[in-house]
Amino acid sequence: MKLKKFMKLRWILKKNKADGTKERSCFLKNAQLLLTVVAVFVGIGIGFGLRETHPSQKTIDLIAFPGEILMSMLKMMILPLIAASLISGLSQIDAKQSGKIGIVSLGYYAVTLTLSVITGIALVLLIHPGHADIKHMNAIKATEENKQHTGIALVLLIHPGHADIKHMNAIKATEEDKQHVNISAFDKIMDLIRNMFPENIMRAMFSQVETKYSETVAINAEGKNISTLKLQKHFVEGIDVLGIIVFSIVLGIVISYVGDEAQPLAKLFVALDVVITQIVILIMWYAPIGIASLIASKILEIEDLGATAKMLGAYVGTVMAGLAIHLFITEQLVYLIATRKNPFTFLKGLTHAAVTALGTSSSAASLPVTFRCLEINNRVNPKYTKFVLPVGAMVNMDGTALYEAVSAIFIAQMNGMELDFGQLVVVCITALLAAIGAASIPSAGLVTMLMVLSSVGLPLSDISLIIAVDWLLDRFRTCVNVCGDGFGCGVVEAICESLGGAEGLDPKDVVEELEDYPSDIVSMSSVEEGTTNFGESFASNNTTTILIRP
Repeated sequence: MKLKKFMKLRWILKKNKADGTKERSCFLKNAQLLLTVVAVFVGIGIGFGLRETHPSQKTIDLIAFPGEILMSMLKMMILPLIAASLISGLSQIDAKQSGKIGIVSLGYYAVTLTLSVITGIALVLLIHPGHADIKHMNAIKATEENKQHTGIALVLLIHPGHADIKHMNAIKATEEDKQHVNISAFDKIMDLIRNMFPENIMRAMFSQVETKYSETVAINAEGKNISTLKLQKHFVEGIDVLGIIVFSIVLGIVISYVGDEAQPLAKLFVALDVVITQIVILIMWYAPIGIASLIASKILEIEDLGATAKMLGAYVGTVMAGLAIHLFITEQLVYLIATRKNPFTFLKGLTHAAVTALGTSSSAASLPVTFRCLEINNRVNPKYTKFVLPVGAMVNMDGTALYEAVSAIFIAQMNGMELDFGQLVVVCITALLAAIGAASIPSAGLVTMLMVLSSVGLPLSDISLIIAVDWLLDRFRTCVNVCGDGFGCGVVEAICESLGGAEGLDPKDVVEELEDYPSDIVSMSSVEEGTTNFGESFASNNTTTILIRP
């Protein structure tokens, strides 16, 4: 009798300990999310609070310093996270299943990207935010600023032999040359394909290919100058994410095809995936400080909030309305049709990733948090997240595609141009391609905007009008991009499972089983098919490795 009471007491103590561990884990997870949300409002408060003091540029740089450190740490994790997650995930499922996941993912990307662009075009044509008065107001503002520098201009005119005049002419000539040697949309598409197959995988870790034209002038036999343009491959600084993704996908599929002989290499990347995840957890505790710093510094950098809001208020409202419709209606309907589940519950699980995207304005920097939200909050199978998320962070840019379509038509409206149906189709296609080619870094959409404007003959100089509000729109369109990637994982999982998913124990069952254990963090478990034996070896032929992210 005493033995039974003792065993009962021991069971109660063990259960209380496990319950306390669960509560502590839940508190820590929610505390991190709460701190991130609070950081956004703190950053806004600091930014608007310090604007009245008119801080110097050095002060703004110091305020932005913690955010700069956060972005550096997150960018540092992009390369190992993408490579480890793709290779470890694809190496554990056969090539047939990998192909099925890839086809469904690409189908989802194509559908949502197209719907986002159509939504943006429909709204901008309906609201018509662009008027010639906006460009006129901007010209008046530029004229007033030039008048303030009239004295400097007169001094330069009085000294005609000064070196600055020669420098100014050189700058003007350079700008004119750039207008004549424009990179076409076709060149950008070719660059996209070139970057998919880097000639040196080590170089792809820190640089990518960019097309440039060099103009040479020669004198023919008749004494006339003949200029020729020659295509040159130019390497620019930045990770070739697309090349790394293609290489990692091929490597993961080949490891799976080879089988037992390649298992040591598979174990290496699985272990690397676990280690990277633990490092990301540490970084995310610092994230609230960095996010508050980034938002505050961006608000302080705006010179005239009132004038900007007056000129571009309708444009900002159109883009924001389009992003809201795509996120809360289009994405929800696609998810509901594919899964027959409540999409708002799924979106709630992505809250932390969405807030991180608002702060960092980078899909790649938000990738570690998105992994955790999907696999822990929404219980999405890791075999889907490891493929869909890294590829989606590079390809699935719904918010960017919508933003570029709206911006191009907005600029056309400012110049009094009414685009016909054919031109609208060109804008739609070019915005899709530009969004796919946009790097998953802050303000990349502003760079690819040049490609969209060139496709319909719009003046490239007018892009300067929307730079003042790009920092704000960049954050919201990144938030839509990240949430779209998350919904993509849920949709791909539902469709693939309905077609006959991969064999083995579902990670949801593993998580539920592990909840009875005292430990609240489980990194990796090897689960024997059809059993709950967590102690079997990873390399066993009849086991399926399942990665449970903390």
